[in-house]
Amino acid sequence: MNQPITIALIIGAYFMLLLLVAHLSSRGATNKTYFTGNRNMPWPIVAMAMVTAPISGLTFISVPGMVVTKGYTYLQMCLGFIVGYLVIAWVLVPLFYKRNIISIYSFLEERFGTSTYKTGAWLFLISEILGIGVRFMVVCMVLQLLVFGPLHLPFILNVGITMSLIWLYTARGGVKSVVWSDTIKSLVLIASIVLCFYFISNALNLSGEELVTTITQHPMTHVFNFDDPMASSYFWKQFLTGVFLVVAMTGLDQDLMQRVLACKDAKGSRKNLAVSGSLQFVIITLFLVLGTLMIIYMERNGIPLPEKTDDIFATVAYHEDMPMIVSILFILGLVSAAYSSVGSALTSLTTSYTVDIMEGTKKYDEATLKKKRKKVHGSMALMMAGVIIVSYYLNHQDAITALFTLASYSYGPILGLFAFGIFSKRNPNPKWIPRICLLSPLACWIISKGFFYFFDYNTGYEIFLLNALFTLAGLYAASLSKKFITESAETKTL
Repeated sequence: MNQPITIALIIGAYFMLLLLVAHLSSRGATNKTYFTGNRNMPWPIVAMAMVTAPISGLTFISVPGMVVTKGYTYLQMCLGFIVGYLVIAWVLVPLFYKRNIISIYSFLEERFGTSTYKTGAWLFLISEILGIGVRFMVVCMVLQLLVFGPLHLPFILNVGITMSLIWLYTARGGVKSVVWSDTIKSLVLIASIVLCFYFISNALNLSGEELVTTITQHPMTHVFNFDDPMASSYFWKQFLTGVFLVVAMTGLDQDLMQRVLACKDAKGSRKNLAVSGSLQFVIITLFLVLGTLMIIYMERNGIPLPEKTDDIFATVAYHEDMPMIVSILFILGLVSAAYSSVGSALTSLTTSYTVDIMEGTKKYDEATLKKKRKKVHGSMALMMAGVIIVSYYLNHQDAITALFTLASYSYGPILGLFAFGIFSKRNPNPKWIPRICLLSPLACWIISKGFFYFFDYNTGYEIFLLNALFTLAGLYAASLSKKFITESAETKTL
């Protein structure tokens, strides 16, 4: 049987598993099931789902290849992620559970009013759609190379078929289906990494102490950079950015917080975040070590590095001397990561637009809301497909860098809004808030270009922190004209 057909059958088998999970988890589903999972999910199940929830097809492909240009310096940021998860667990989770909210952005309505609420929701929608465009574009590129290209099918059809499958299994169950499918994703993904590591080690005839020595002595395994503050990989830049980035991209992201808030109570959610955050560091480390092993394999077999480091995993997995099981594991890991991450993003976008922008839970009865929600779900799937296609033709850098660059500009104002709302009692002029959220990223972009031009300073993901600080400064300035402090009961309790 030829390769494209084999891969198509693997994808079909995994998709049938997702459909079965969606069917079982969506029985008797209501709008509440779709939006919150009825808020009765056991925390160990949510923790297992959350372990790999931020790991998309982009991570599966891009992180192993990062060792070529960045070594293991990504782990500096991942250490910050662990601290960020603890901040979410002890600051944001109690806040959201206390208000029993469906969309986390409704906190902004309570604190600042409708215009800020809408601004936060739109920032999330734009950020999530752009992020998905980058994450899933990489996966579709691989599928084009391995399946659709050999069958002489265009990239647009590739995206259309894949998005249709994802739309189908998320349409009914919503976040409940997402949690269960992510649990399966975690098991499949971890098994794929471990087994790929095993088979590539065998192909190199490495085992035990020899394997550890070969990997640790490789020049691409450096982790820390405390020496060059001007470099984007400087430790404190990466670590602090990691803390605040995970607070924004998880704690202030409807996609991931829908899973967290599906637990029965705040105590369970805190346990989930502590466990899943620590295990994510271990899994990212495994990805990087696997990347080193692949580089060693390529060096010993005279395989040239591909033009894009994102292609390294596929290059090794489909090398003629590699056992076929490795290529199968590669596809299983890629598909499990991709389908679940895009499915959850589609659910969160539908939730945010229906609840925040349309105010559907306030305006419509249960039956009408269900119809509206389904239309939004389909529209979001079409929009995501369009962004993926555009991203494919604009792609020019490694995908994970592109994702975090986008996040640095789009999530900064969201972090600033929530930080000001939680830790300050001031009430800014609502007319200025949307303008501040637009001007802050623009100012950061100008500063980034200026620092490089005048000082040869490469701004990294720390531009995200600067973005949030500009937003905070703007909100403070916009609050000075009011000359009063908000004294609402909700604010007093923060």
